[in-house]
Amino acid sequence: MEKIKYLCKNKDEGKRLDVLLIEILKDKSRSYVQDMISSEEVYVNKKIKKQSYKIKENDLIELTLNDPVELLASKQDIPIDILYEDEWLIIINKEQGMVVHPAPGNYDGTVVNAILHHCEDKLSGINGIMRPGIVHRIDKNTSGLIVVAKNDKAHISLSKQFKEHTIKRRYVALVEGVIKDDSGTIDKPIGRDVKQRIKMAICQNGRNAITHFKVLKVYDNYSLIECILETGRTHQIRVHMSSIGHPVVGDDVYGFKKQKFKLNGQLLHAKDLGFYHPEDGRYIEFSSELPKYFKDILCILERNK
Repeated sequence: MEKIKYLCKNKDEGKRLDVLLIEILKDKSRSYVQDMISSEEVYVNKKIKKQSYKIKENDLIELTLNDPVELLASKQDIPIDILYEDEWLIIINKEQGMVVHPAPGNYDGTVVNAILHHCEDKLSGINGIMRPGIVHRIDKNTSGLIVVAKNDKAHISLSKQFKEHTIKRRYVALVEGVIKDDSGTIDKPIGRDVKQRIKMAICQNGRNAITHFKVLKVYDNYSLIECILETGRTHQIRVHMSSIGHPVVGDDVYGFKKQKFKLNGQLLHAKDLGFYHPEDGRYIEFSSELPKYFKDILCILERNK
């Protein structure tokens, strides 16, 4: 257990609390820091503050870093689609319906449960006992590529690339309606919905969020698009596309109430993932095909044109 006290300097003034803590705790990931603040483990002048709190000179930040604890997530022999693996990382093609890490209501059957069995605990511990190795995540009902860190050095390197937006993430989605422009950029801040806390929403006090999209094909009442994320906010593509009147098909949270197709989730697939390898800095990129249920819907739309 390590107790940390930090007296804020003039150069820190105006920075967000979470941003400053990421600078102070260089070996901890952004999500680790944000979780500490959300769990009310960080005090500023003996008071709890939000992540967005703007630092003032002479603010006193106090927190305690707990010693690593034994993993609580259980190992489970669950089939997972591994596209690549070495001593540093694993690339997984996650199926729709699978949760990335254990959380209330989903303690079993997650990607973490599966990789703990596969890797025999050889995973980064930076994100704690319930999310070992998890650098980023995609929604339960979004399919596609995620990278898992097998050691702390890999985790720190990958987290830094996510923070600096040097990781390439390309998604493919089928959205409602015909998008008139060939491409566009949605730059709208995203935060928790004030009325429904389990949802995200466009809000003035939210975090910066930028999505670039390009129309790949247009059907009678649908558009197939690709999205490049410049930021990585929770539900970003789903919230952004819904905000411009083109929600993702099958999205039961941000989409239309009446859906033409009987789907188990949104037609959103994390197709491409590229980054610099933590070991030697070489650029590597991976790609996965659209799942069968996604291609089946496209075939139906093609026949109906």
